Amino acid sequence: MKELMLGNKAVARGAYECGVRVVTAYPGTPSTEIAEEAAKYDEIYAQWSPNEKVAMEVAIGAAISGARAMVCMKHVGLNVAADPLFTVSYTGINAGLVIVVADDPGMHSSQNEQDSRYYAKAAALPMLEPSDSQEAKDFVKLAFEISEQYDTPVILRLTTRVSHSQSVVELEDRMDISLKDYKKDFRKYVMMPAMARERHVNVDNRMKDLSIRANDMDINTVEINDGKIGIITSGIAYQYAKEVLPTASFLKLGMVHPLPDKLIQDFSQKVDTLYVIEELEPFLEEYIKSLGVRVTGKEMFPRLGELSADIIKEKLLGTKGETGSKQPADKGAQEDIPLRPPVLCPGCPHRGVFYVLNKLKLRVTGDIGCYTLGALPPLQSIDTCVCMGASIGMAFGMELGRGREFARNLVAVIGDSTFIHSGITGLIDMVYNGSTGTVIILDNSTTGMTGHQDHPATGCTLKGKKAPMLNLEALVKALGVKRVTVVDPFDLKELENAVRTEIRAEEPSVIISRRPCALLDKNKECISYHCDAELCINCRLCLRMGCPAIENIKDGIRINNTLCSGCGLCAQVCRPGAIKREE
Repeated sequence: MKELMLGNKAVARGAYECGVRVVTAYPGTPSTEIAEEAAKYDEIYAQWSPNEKVAMEVAIGAAISGARAMVCMKHVGLNVAADPLFTVSYTGINAGLVIVVADDPGMHSSQNEQDSRYYAKAAALPMLEPSDSQEAKDFVKLAFEISEQYDTPVILRLTTRVSHSQSVVELEDRMDISLKDYKKDFRKYVMMPAMARERHVNVDNRMKDLSIRANDMDINTVEINDGKIGIITSGIAYQYAKEVLPTASFLKLGMVHPLPDKLIQDFSQKVDTLYVIEELEPFLEEYIKSLGVRVTGKEMFPRLGELSADIIKEKLLGTKGETGSKQPADKGAQEDIPLRPPVLCPGCPHRGVFYVLNKLKLRVTGDIGCYTLGALPPLQSIDTCVCMGASIGMAFGMELGRGREFARNLVAVIGDSTFIHSGITGLIDMVYNGSTGTVIILDNSTTGMTGHQDHPATGCTLKGKKAPMLNLEALVKALGVKRVTVVDPFDLKELENAVRTEIRAEEPSVIISRRPCALLDKNKECISYHCDAELCINCRLCLRMGCPAIENIKDGIRINNTLCSGCGLCAQVCRPGAIKREE
């Protein structure tokens, strides 16, 4: 049977078919759907973990116990999980362990576009990279075979276009994979220095063995066509290059670490001109050049952003290639499409918070989430955004660097899921080291940016089962914060009073801004508002809310009731009282 599948769904299907029992993850675009799809199989236990490090550790434990396990994350999540990653390379596994990481070239939903292939090299782990959904499924199976044969975790690298593109996948039945016996072996699994030194030898030997095997692996394929041009590539870049130059010769690498030395050298001798086409860093190019092979790469192709067929066409066919002529890339039909800047949704509970912070002219250290949009006009509240959980530590650092008077006009904002992910330790640091700062937890009862996934404070698991609900107030108080205030962000007066009070406090304080995401309940009845043209004085104060439902028209202000969710914030800021609730 065949099915059209996203790459992410195909990865989950591969996990199902090869007998995986445990899948762990933290949601992050472009990897989120893998765990969501895995959770649909009754045979797989799938969970959201508080963060990627915990997800990695749970998967490691499952694999060592004898159950095949898979852990999934986006590229910046691999940074969070790097600590256990580097050491599990030494310990090895028992049952297979596959680590799925999805890179985001072009930064569609990320704060950087790092290249995770360097993690495979640094941690001395094999890495596979599929180029379509069928390979995504098949490579999961191969990854588990390699994992168990060579006693190693295996990294499966995806990119946004593979994760979120669809292609046909051949479905197969689930394999009956028994649990492996568990044996106590402290010399293998306890990484004290003496044991780690022994295990490092194993790591070195297995990578040497894998380097030899890479030359004969079916996923490293040679396509000899026209010998004038040869292309070494992998992943989605193969699809682009094949589209532009279908008659060229290709070495398509399914395993990108370790690389097949002999295969690369043999292929290079069969073509006149050799190119390496890869997204982001010159990972393949640098290695190939170290073998003494002449190749053209990043001097022609960009190392920033995504590649595309158009880019490759422009770079290759716009220079002296097969025909010797210069052929500019087709630009195709282009239209002047108005820009649509990202904006908080109508009825977003974060809007009132940022309106108040902007009104009070406070400095704001921000964090990762849909609320990062509070940095954009007209709210323009957030000063910084670096990584998950950084807002709290950075606010404390500013207080230490500039003094407490500076900190009186400073707050940190962080979402509920992000606070659980990696904000808790930052708050502990503030309390322990005597900060007087204020943290605002934007509790919208979900992980909003990646598509409304549950977390420990929602009371529901990835499998849809009820779970103990983490009490944020009790947690914050247990960390030593005595001043904890819960406010409704749709009550601007209450919210402003709370912020004014807490930033003057001589001890750390937390404000929990609690209101569910406007998109969680799609069936709720919305209260409508309208603007009375006779009362409106065109002061435009309501536009400072940055709500898409408030329209600035020629004759004044209009509320678009197809967008309005009835939060009532605009009515609260309307001084003449022109914006009124519909009866």
